[in-house]
Amino acid sequence: MAPPLSRRTLLQSAIVAATTSGLAATPTTATATAAGSAAAGPSGSGSAAALPPPAAWTVRPFALKDVTLDNGLFADKRRLMLDHARGYDVNRLLQVFRANAGLPTGGAVAPGGWEGLDGEANGNLRGHYTGHFLTMLAQAYASTGDQAYAERIRTMVGALAEVREALRRDPVVLPAEGRFGGAAENPRGSYQYVDLPSEVLAGSPAITLAAWVKPTHASTWARVFDFGDDTTRYMYLAARNGGGVPRFALTTGGPGAEQGIDGTAPLPLNQWSHLAVTLADGTGTLYVNGTAVARNTAMTLTPASLATPAHAWLGRSHFPADPVFAGAFDGFDVWSRALTAAEITGLQNSRPADAPAGRGDLASYAFDETGGSTFADASGRGLTATLRRTWGGPSHPGFLAAYPETQFIELESMTRGDYTRVWAPYYTAHKILRGLLDAHLATGDDRALDLASGLCDWMYSRLSKLPDATLQRMWGIFSSGEFGGIVEAIVDLHALTGKAEHLALARLFDLDRLIDACAANTDILDGLHANQHIPIFTGYVRLYDATGEERYLAAARNFWDMVVPHRMYGIGGTSTGEFWKARDVIAGTLSATTAETCCAYNLLKLGRTLFFHDQDPAYMDYYERALYNQILGSKQDKPDAEKPLVTYFIGLTPGHVRDYTPKQGTTCCEGTGMESATKYQESVYFTQADGSALYVSLYSPSTLTWAERGVTVTQTTDYPREQGTTLTVRGRTTTFALRLRVPSWATAGFRVTVNGRAVDGTPRPGTYFTVRRTWRSGDTVRVSVPFRLRVEKALDDPTLQTLFHGPVNLVARSASTDYLTFGLYRNAALSGDLLPTFTAVTGKPLHYTLDGTEFAPFFEGTEDPTHAYVRRSEPRVILGGTDSGVANPAKADGTTLLDEIWAGAPFADKGALVSRVRATVDAWVAAGLMGGADGERVVATARRATYVS
Repeated sequence: MAPPLSRRTLLQSAIVAATTSGLAATPTTATATAAGSAAAGPSGSGSAAALPPPAAWTVRPFALKDVTLDNGLFADKRRLMLDHARGYDVNRLLQVFRANAGLPTGGAVAPGGWEGLDGEANGNLRGHYTGHFLTMLAQAYASTGDQAYAERIRTMVGALAEVREALRRDPVVLPAEGRFGGAAENPRGSYQYVDLPSEVLAGSPAITLAAWVKPTHASTWARVFDFGDDTTRYMYLAARNGGGVPRFALTTGGPGAEQGIDGTAPLPLNQWSHLAVTLADGTGTLYVNGTAVARNTAMTLTPASLATPAHAWLGRSHFPADPVFAGAFDGFDVWSRALTAAEITGLQNSRPADAPAGRGDLASYAFDETGGSTFADASGRGLTATLRRTWGGPSHPGFLAAYPETQFIELESMTRGDYTRVWAPYYTAHKILRGLLDAHLATGDDRALDLASGLCDWMYSRLSKLPDATLQRMWGIFSSGEFGGIVEAIVDLHALTGKAEHLALARLFDLDRLIDACAANTDILDGLHANQHIPIFTGYVRLYDATGEERYLAAARNFWDMVVPHRMYGIGGTSTGEFWKARDVIAGTLSATTAETCCAYNLLKLGRTLFFHDQDPAYMDYYERALYNQILGSKQDKPDAEKPLVTYFIGLTPGHVRDYTPKQGTTCCEGTGMESATKYQESVYFTQADGSALYVSLYSPSTLTWAERGVTVTQTTDYPREQGTTLTVRGRTTTFALRLRVPSWATAGFRVTVNGRAVDGTPRPGTYFTVRRTWRSGDTVRVSVPFRLRVEKALDDPTLQTLFHGPVNLVARSASTDYLTFGLYRNAALSGDLLPTFTAVTGKPLHYTLDGTEFAPFFEGTEDPTHAYVRRSEPRVILGGTDSGVANPAKADGTTLLDEIWAGAPFADKGALVSRVRATVDAWVAAGLMGGADGERVVATARRATYVS
């Protein structure tokens, strides 16, 4: 029997096949430049590009530029985010990239939070937010045509191109203004240090080491110098020890055997300080700015104890966890004797060459260089020093990141997650890749495509060398192995470049255990991190598009059904504390950390991608639910140039107040929130692949320019404040089918007219209603979508319910932290609409009160305490506002008499309702669930009551 094919063999076959298979997309004209080619001109400018639609898509989306958002709820929300897109200083985002490459940062301050070295897990995710921001700018430009966004894109892409180029070469000196002349700057986050020749100490038993330093950060244990072999034998001077003061130490037995001297006060930040250490005859002295601040008279070790150390470093520690020194050096000298106090004082006002001490006889560096990667030694010994990176440099010229390649390397040997060491490096790579792709597609900037292609070339060079078992282990690790939507982005890139290696790279992210389980419709989601896995499936659908391999699509479809509705909250969100719990447990998972906003963003993307293959209206029903509720409600309704003001979690516990400035800032959800708010219009319209039909999937004020048909379609509506919409077709005469989504909740009254005349046919909830005709300029379609107030019950507790009016989730506003209890049947309409039980609030659309409590749309981005779920209680049988005086009986499963009566709605008239009451009561009496006398009182009440139609 032939042995099974290895993954590498399969990948090699895929590379060959992709060059010939009809499934492989060919590059578009706009993007025919080869990956790795030179940028197109100094500005990288060009015309917008487009992804070729896969042959597998039976419907196709319109570009953002083809759909204009008109005045309304979405335009108002987007305007707030556009202010942020226009106002935020992009140099702050670029700071972490420039610092990592050793480039000048221009004094920019990193954003902080997840996008800075001081954030959660030491900033191990930095760079991700820059990718999100690029995507937001690309979408803003595509949607508005405002050149301000295109200019910001060009600035960022140009800077990232400079970063990649800098990473490809040896570090270069960053000249700065020094204490007496020039100085060498070492930006925080650069991972650069000065490497001196190992013979610098020359085995001298006595020594003086002196340096001018300007620290720019208060990190502890950053070294001014560290000479030694390892973490056992070394001599160092730290700008700050654990107590925040300078420390000199010498040891041949590790930290526990250190002979040290500690200073008495912290060095000031952003100011020049002079540090000197003298050691001779068993006495060591630490000087700060010419003053002896501490002395150790019992030192038995000398530099000679280290012999010739393996390393002589400025700015780097032998302990890998210690930070690299951030700041600047202006002079470092070493003498083979202990200078006197007077000589140390003499160094405060001039360089050593002009002071009584003279230059160091063992080493003397002035740091006057303005370029290159070396520093001259003026001691006469010729000990040229070299500027290096702690991590060496990239393994491939396509590497681009805001931190060293070390996170990617370390992931390959990890067996369990630890985000303080490695935090989802391929997730961050995805954000950068996606941002670059979107920048290219929006502006035609070939530099962005070149950066994206190079990034994937680098990933392929790393991952293609790893055994399949290693890849499977990596991708299964929580957090550290998370890779987000990278597969989708890589397949998109392949559609532009046609490089076989790019398609092969996408398949290296196959998580076989997950794919195989979902393809077999085996639910293994309990305990998985939700947002680590949702975007994976969007990528797998795109892999199906590129390869035709059915298991990808089957897995994605089945996965969707495991989440929606089985792990979905009413607002469309999913996850609690970022994780999934058991299937159909909703009430049991409600907490202050439910519904991570990224999850809704990624479910929308997955549902939309599945819709391209199967026009099941349920995908768009979900889209409406999540978009009009969680996504809109996650954006605070106020402007802020510095922050996007987007939630991370949306707690669904009673009295929860939304936090629009979550964690430390620049989180994943703020990143996807920026994207969501600049592409609200992306799923309003779709076209049949052959152009024969137009799908209207969302009702939103907008204008579609359908160039292929030579028409525009304008939706005029205030939906969801208006219960319907008007579409006006203008342009040339053309024939197509107009497919209007009938929401699954629109159970009665959905009506369509064309030019005032009713269209034949019966709209059915949860379908598309089709109008086929030859359209002429000025044709007007009126769609009536009557709302009704309904409830959705938690799957595991039917008494816990969330309220909807049409597509709008209504939340109670109350500071109470206990579930509020309400009865809703008391004034229910014959249609089954529960709204008559409520009182409308004058002047506030979609606001109502009940029993003194205000209900408001979830989409309003306020800081009011809210109740997304309420406790339902109908203790007595009340019909049409008339109390029968009879207790509302219930079955063992919790279904009450009133539930069963109103399950028959809508009722044509009062008589139909009374008949339903009669039949239900008779059945309950016969089953012994209620007494006959009580039943007659209920029927009499039904006859006596008055109902809203």
